[in-house]
Amino acid sequence: MQACNAALSAAIAARQGVAELEKRRRTEDKAVTDMYLGLHVGKVFYGNVGSRERLDFTVLGPAVNEASRIAAMCRFVDQPVLISAALANVGDIQRRLVSVGRYALRGVSHPQELFTLDRDA
Repeated sequence: MQACNAALSAAIAARQGVAELEKRRRTEDKAVTDMYLGLHVGKVFYGNVGSRERLDFTVLGPAVNEASRIAAMCRFVDQPVLISAALANVGDIQRRLVSVGRYALRGVSHPQELFTLDRDA
């Protein structure tokens, strides 16, 4: 539960940091960027994968795929951060979130309820 709260706090801090950077760059008439983030919780496999010539540290598993699909939904629902129901249901995290609806995610068997950050939390 502590790791899930830390992930949510990091997402909030990252979002605030990007918003501040964007505001500053706009006033300086510089190019701006944005971020999209999908948060999910689940079991994964991680470690070095490859050969001696090319070794990569990676994370694999259905939870990784689902997080990727959730992040891809950010533009569709016009939200910079989306959170899975699995993460929202950990401890009291859901009180800091608002639902954006249920969506079918490619490669995920059932539609998933997605949440975003409550602007007042």
